[in-house]
Amino acid sequence: MTRPTLVRSLAVAGASALLLAACGSSGGGDTSSSAPAPSESSTLPAGDGTLTVGTVLPQTGSLAFLGPPEFAGVDLALKEINDAGGVLGKPVVKIEGDSGDTSTNIASATVDSGLAKGVDAFIGAASSSVSLTIIDKITSAGALQMSPANTSIALTTYADKGLYWRTAPPDTFQGAVLGQLVSGDGYKTAAVLALQDAYGEGLAKTFTDAFESAGNTIAFSKIYDPKAADYAAEVTAVKAAKPEALVVIGFDETKKILQELIKQGIGPDKLPLYLCDGNMGNALAEGLPAGTLNGAKGTIPGSKASDEFQAALKSINPDLIDFSYAPESYDALNLIALAAQAAGNDTGVGIASQLQAVSAGGEKCTNFGDCKKLLDEGKDIDYEGQSGPCDFDANGDPTKATMGIYQFGADDKISALDFIPGDVPPSS
Repeated sequence: MTRPTLVRSLAVAGASALLLAACGSSGGGDTSSSAPAPSESSTLPAGDGTLTVGTVLPQTGSLAFLGPPEFAGVDLALKEINDAGGVLGKPVVKIEGDSGDTSTNIASATVDSGLAKGVDAFIGAASSSVSLTIIDKITSAGALQMSPANTSIALTTYADKGLYWRTAPPDTFQGAVLGQLVSGDGYKTAAVLALQDAYGEGLAKTFTDAFESAGNTIAFSKIYDPKAADYAAEVTAVKAAKPEALVVIGFDETKKILQELIKQGIGPDKLPLYLCDGNMGNALAEGLPAGTLNGAKGTIPGSKASDEFQAALKSINPDLIDFSYAPESYDALNLIALAAQAAGNDTGVGIASQLQAVSAGGEKCTNFGDCKKLLDEGKDIDYEGQSGPCDFDANGDPTKATMGIYQFGADDKISALDFIPGDVPPSS
């Protein structure tokens, strides 16, 4: 029972109201997370004149499928920035590093190594929970952290000294659109399986709030251990609850859940399946019977990567099969570079002082070279990137975002159904 034509009207009309109901007003409560004003530039710490950026992105671990497009986005931006003359008259230096996942200490070791090499700004992590393990180390050292993929609400008001930013929207937005998607497809009851971490629990809550706000019912909800040997008990409980649809919020352990769903006779061909950015990718089908995911839908934050942008990314990495968070990664480095150029300062504090200024309110520009030219002419700029407007609020969150809705086909490959733009109010 699906009514895909309802998705867009419901999401556009309902997302804003649902978001406001879910988050309320920020009230400007946590000033420790606000960036220093540009007028404070005279008191900025001295940099060494070379912008050094480190990546803390997944080469290994439960989100490794997101790594290739994220690295490609950063590398494409780096090439364009240095081709345009670099930042502060010097090439930007990149130090590549792995984030692993929360089962390892890889991210912490990557940050330690980067700080020892003079990294001014880190791009990453992809996992919100990984970011929560390294954010204090980065910001206490005075470096900046910008994630292209963190969506946990817990990071919005984290006491980060104004040094944590992200180009992906918090899950107040994804949860609202996902709730509207399932409801708009005509389902009145749903079960939720979500991994136990800041991302999984937060998105499960915002989805539930949105779904129930539309007059629907959660038949069963379970926060599960992502390291569990199997998910027989969880799937048995889902089957007993007899929901009309199932939402799985997880990472690569979703494959184990899918295998158990099939084993118990409630695979995606029997029970409509909805996924999210943590598991909605072509890599999910690897190792599963052909056609398993046909019809499954899900959400991924971000605009569609244009054909031109995809071609540019493939010139960096010809083996790309997914483009999730490549636009956000590309924009992250461009914004860092432009803020450093505007501040005349390559330190984390210097970059943070100009991120709001270069992302909103000035003359619009869409690439580093054009934006840098405007800055050199003494003009205020408004960088609009591959992921969208990129306007930041005082907490370092995007104020506007786009949510992509995707569906698996019979070939187990995802394709876009729609892209839903909207305002992203700050979390309460």
